[in-house]
Amino acid sequence: MNESVQGVIDSHCHLDFKQFNKDRDAVLQRARDSGVVLMINSGVDYSTNRRSLELAKKYDFILATLGLSPNTLDGLSEEDLNKLLAQIKDNARQAVGIGEAGLDYYHCKDATGRERQAQAFGKVIELARSQDLPLVIHSRDAEQQALDMVKHLDKVVFHCYSGSLATMKEAVDRGFYISIATNLCRSGHHQILAKNVPLDRLLVETDSPFLSPRRGRNEPCFVQDSVRLIAKIRKMEPQEIAQITSENTKRIYNIH
Repeated sequence: MNESVQGVIDSHCHLDFKQFNKDRDAVLQRARDSGVVLMINSGVDYSTNRRSLELAKKYDFILATLGLSPNTLDGLSEEDLNKLLAQIKDNARQAVGIGEAGLDYYHCKDATGRERQAQAFGKVIELARSQDLPLVIHSRDAEQQALDMVKHLDKVVFHCYSGSLATMKEAVDRGFYISIATNLCRSGHHQILAKNVPLDRLLVETDSPFLSPRRGRNEPCFVQDSVRLIAKIRKMEPQEIAQITSENTKRIYNIH
């Protein structure tokens, strides 16, 4: 068993999801015991935004971002969409960021659905700008399209970045942050990305309960796997990667 790396931040997870309902406290304890000092819980719709705020209120080591995932738009009425946008705006001061939000061309193939995603994303972009909060982007098979929509923003995190090296370079040249998830441990492409992200723009995340580096459900303590692998790829010490990525997370989310 590798010795735990201390001071790690899981910059993106979904601890409110039902996959954790039976053992959430044990999951949180394992994270803390492993050296994870902070977890950022990202909402994707109205109910998960509410639950993210509740978790952040209950635990001083959990912070919330409030979002509107493109994958929640299917079947969502305009009335409910506006209600969700109002919820984000009304609770923005209790959050450290806006998102996740963005474009998902992997799950949505039709032009009408993609146009609706872009319209909703545009409204969330405007919220992030008006609230002066970082925007957390979900961009699957649409990284360049998402980047093209946020070029006027200053504070952007590409969550679970999976796009090309060229788009990543364009994003970091604009000062945006690239978050590498634990699927790094199973993906050569993500290992290439992790090798090439400028260190001052690198974040780590689990996206728990998804993208586990091991069999079964992912959880925040597994972010340790990513930290160790990135250190190996970049010929650095795991503790250095933990410190750098945590400092980056605190900087973009204005965490003191």
